Order: sequence, then structure tokens, then C-alpha cells
Amino acid sequence: MNETATAAREALWISLQIGGPLLLLLLAVGLVIAVLQALTQMNEATLAFLPKVVVLAGALLLLGPFFVGVLRGYAGDLFQAVIDVGLKG
Repeated sequence: MNETATAAREALWISLQIGGPLLLLLLAVGLVIAVLQALTQMNEATLAFLPKVVVLAGALLLLGPFFVGVLRGYAGDLFQAVIDVGLKG
């Protein structure tokens, strides 16, 4: 596999590692809020929006160092691949 395809595959994997947990967490919070709204028949938009924002902010604070580490590793590998390609050519 050539370097471009490998870089694209790695980029997709990194985006899944970073976006996946956040999306699953927001999906779970949205499902819980939807069930509570259906049970209480309170259909207020802020009841669905505000908890998601709070949970997202908390998740970013907790998972931020992991995300930075993953992105730093990917950037280092990508820059090293660019240097390797430049040395070959």
C-alpha cells in the first residue's frame, strides 16, 4: 500500500478514535433525555440541549489528554513519513 493510502487510512482511524467516544456518549445522553421527555411529556428543547453540552464539556476535559496524545502521535508519524518520502525521491 502506498504512503497516501496509508495516511488516509490512519486519518480515518484517528477520527474514529477521537469522534467515536464523544458521539456514543452524546447518543446515550440524548436517548436518556428522550425517554425522560416521553415519560413526563415535557418537550422543551433546552432540556435536550443543555445536558448534552455539559456532558460534552466534561468528556472533553477528561479525554482531552488522550486526544492530544493520539493526535501528537499521528502528526509525528505523518511528518516522519513525509521526511522518508523526501529522502527516497
